[in-house]
Amino acid sequence: MTQLSIIFLGTSGSWPTVKRNVSSIAIKRSSEIILFDCGEGTQRQFQKSKLSYMQISKIFITHFHGDHFLGIPGLIQTMQLNDRDKPLHIYGPKGMINLLSQLLSLGYFRPSYQIIAHEVNEKDILDFGEYIIKILKVDHGIPAIAYSFEEKMRPGKFNKSKALKIGVPEGPLFSKLQHGETIVLDNGKKITPDMILGIPRKGRKIVISGDTKKCQSMIEFSKYADVLVHDSTFDSELKVIAEEYGHATARQSAEIAKKALVESLFLTHFSPRYLDHKTLEKDARNVFKNSFVAKDFQEIEVKLKK
Repeated sequence: MTQLSIIFLGTSGSWPTVKRNVSSIAIKRSSEIILFDCGEGTQRQFQKSKLSYMQISKIFITHFHGDHFLGIPGLIQTMQLNDRDKPLHIYGPKGMINLLSQLLSLGYFRPSYQIIAHEVNEKDILDFGEYIIKILKVDHGIPAIAYSFEEKMRPGKFNKSKALKIGVPEGPLFSKLQHGETIVLDNGKKITPDMILGIPRKGRKIVISGDTKKCQSMIEFSKYADVLVHDSTFDSELKVIAEEYGHATARQSAEIAKKALVESLFLTHFSPRYLDHKTLEKDARNVFKNSFVAKDFQEIEVKLKK
């Protein structure tokens, strides 16, 4: 079973507070780390966590406000000082290529490993073998996008008794069938995986909104997600301010989560004005019970469904 976890490295909006750093979320899948946003101080957050920034394969930036990307220069330079030699891919909205060029020209730094920028557009589907990343344009007043991490369909459950009954010997041939390969028995009989495996099962889905007002398009984009991480900068009493600055309230995030039939909602990107975040959690739970305030260094394991 491939372990999949979400680690919140920064949950504050706009600027860091004593207890919260600015935006950064890591998805750890087996030994790979996929980073979503990289606010200032993200490399320090890695050092204070159980994660290694050397395992980052890709960084996805939601938009170009400083609290979401200013951690990149320090992080990539620290990787070089620790002898990174693997390529690093950085994705973002239009302008990502130019922005990365500017970040790489700061000071006398010259990368000794490949750092490759990619610009993505709404409805793009990026295929990384065992999982895909989908893109959605959101409403933040500047070009901004949400990301959906989705594992591909998994093979159905292996029916051992059925395999033995039709003559498949226990051993390596079992493994081949489990991995979707067709086999041929010694008697010449061809056995295809669908003869042994049950109905294919869905992989896991994690949606990260980035900064955005409440968008109807987020409902379909987040449909049936295991976890939705959504901008919840303000509580409902500050709905007008949220709208003005291109953010959502905790209640609005919960309304999206409820309509999208997600399993759990994690609120993030909190205004530094909130010293007690129970107000935000209560605001969301009035609509969607399985709502939680994300905390820096909190780790959420996303388990496979049986």
